[in-house]
Amino acid sequence: MNAMTRRIVVGTAAVSIALTMAACGKSGGGDSGSSSKDKTIGLLLPENATTRYEKFDKPLIEAKIKELCSDCSVDYANAAGDPAKQAQQVSSMIAKGVKVLILDAQDSVGIKTSVQAAVDKGIKVVAYDRLAQGPVSAYVSYDNEKVGELQGQALLDALGSKATPSSKIVMINGDDADPNAAQFKAGAHKILDGKVNIAYEQSGLWKDTVANQKVTAAITQLGAKNIAGVYSANDGMAGGIATALKGANINVPLTGQDAELAGLQRILTGAQTSTVYKAYKPEADATAEIAVDLLNGKDFKSVTETTAKSGSGQDVPAHLIGAVSVTKANIKDTVIKDGLYTTAQLCTAEFASACKAAGIQ
Repeated sequence: MNAMTRRIVVGTAAVSIALTMAACGKSGGGDSGSSSKDKTIGLLLPENATTRYEKFDKPLIEAKIKELCSDCSVDYANAAGDPAKQAQQVSSMIAKGVKVLILDAQDSVGIKTSVQAAVDKGIKVVAYDRLAQGPVSAYVSYDNEKVGELQGQALLDALGSKATPSSKIVMINGDDADPNAAQFKAGAHKILDGKVNIAYEQSGLWKDTVANQKVTAAITQLGAKNIAGVYSANDGMAGGIATALKGANINVPLTGQDAELAGLQRILTGAQTSTVYKAYKPEADATAEIAVDLLNGKDFKSVTETTAKSGSGQDVPAHLIGAVSVTKANIKDTVIKDGLYTTAQLCTAEFASACKAAGIQ
């Protein structure tokens, strides 16, 4: 083979390899050659102290996105309660070239500049669970003020005749950086004010350790025998509060939220009175649907039936989901019926007798 022939053979092989690689790079589904890299959706969740985010939200959102868009990929990160870390994660998502960003803000105010930076790069931002400030395209969450109302009413119901204007209540709210916390608080006050005396009110920062410290301080300040009940904005904090109450030999109504497994088990044993069950799948599914529509340039307005005003003044298309108060009486007909947990998960050996007494097994 002479030199000219060798050059022709090599050149032909190179063209063949290039064409093969180009064909392999095309995604399935006849999507005009868009690669999976062009269909990346970022998912940023705020913290992992609350069990719901890693156990439910992340896998549910990922599964629904995959169902709706087989060649889409999800790039995930958790801020672990650190707003500065989440801001860095947004920057990383921008650098990676995600097309849509699902954002559950650790600090809804502080994240505003990061949201703007993402939008400036052509990224559509969906506010998930918490309404971040800045130019977000859509918002999916629950009717959070209604959640607070459910919590307040559950506390009054548990107090019964002990709910009087002089009854001293300890109130442990969520993190002020979370706009939902203010809505839970507003809803609870709407129900409780004038009917009981909010004698001590502090933020527990969504942390069981902080909530424990705050309630311990409240016991010292008010006196153990003078506390009629405790409002806890979620189950995670209720765990720390229940420990503080038990240590002081106090047995009073205690609220919660999120229907965490540990919270439900405390309800079975009487260490906690109520929680609020917010079905995670409808929230995750609606968010995934909006994100995929935004990715494909489609109208998502059929999913958003209302609007919500963010702290920075934007009117954001929103989908808000209802919630239900859960006590020992309806655990079986709510979280067990919906498959949030199995009877086996809830009724381990330690809680078997309590489950039987509650008619769960």
